Amino acid sequence: MNTATQDGDSDTLAQGDAHLLQTPTARDLLGRAIPARLAYISMDGLPRIVPTWFHWNGEQIVMATWVSGPHVRHPARRLAALAAHPDVMISIDTDEQPPTVLQLRGRADVEIVDGIVAEYRVAAAHYLGADAAAAYLGPLEVVEVSMARISVRPDWVGLLDFQTRLPGPLGGQVRG
Repeated sequence: MNTATQDGDSDTLAQGDAHLLQTPTARDLLGRAIPARLAYISMDGLPRIVPTWFHWNGEQIVMATWVSGPHVRHPARRLAALAAHPDVMISIDTDEQPPTVLQLRGRADVEIVDGIVAEYRVAAAHYLGADAAAAYLGPLEVVEVSMARISVRPDWVGLLDFQTRLPGPLGGQVRG
C-alpha cells in the first residue's frame, strides 16, 4: 500500500507525528461512518471507553453528548470525568483483518451548548443518512435541549495498518 503524502512517505513518519493525519489511510478512517472510541479516566480513577459519533473538522475531532432534554435522565457521566481529567485517547479502527487503526491523543475541551451541537447534526447525517437524521433530530428541534460539545485537537497521532505500519513488537517504529 503506497501512502505517500505531500510531506513525504507516511511509511517513514514516526508514530506521534501529526502529519500522519494527512495520509490517505488516516483521511479514509476519518471519513468513514465508524464510531470513534473515546478513552478517558472516570471519576473513580478507572479507565473507560465509550464509542461515539464524531466529526473531523480538519483540526479537531468533535463529539457531542446530551446534557438535558425530555429524553435525557442525567448528563453523561463522562462530562465530569473530562473536566477532572481532560487527557484522552481516541481510536478509530476497522474490524477487517488486518485492522487499520488511527489513534489520537489530546486534551478534551468541553463546551455546553443550548440546542443541538452543529457537528452532531453533521455526524447524524453521516452515520444515519440525511432522511434518518432529519427524522431523529426533528422532534428535538422544538423542545429545550442542551448538549456538550467535546473537541480534541490531536497532539499525538498513531497509525497502524499491520502491512506497512506495524506495532513495535512486530517491527514497527516505537516513538512517543
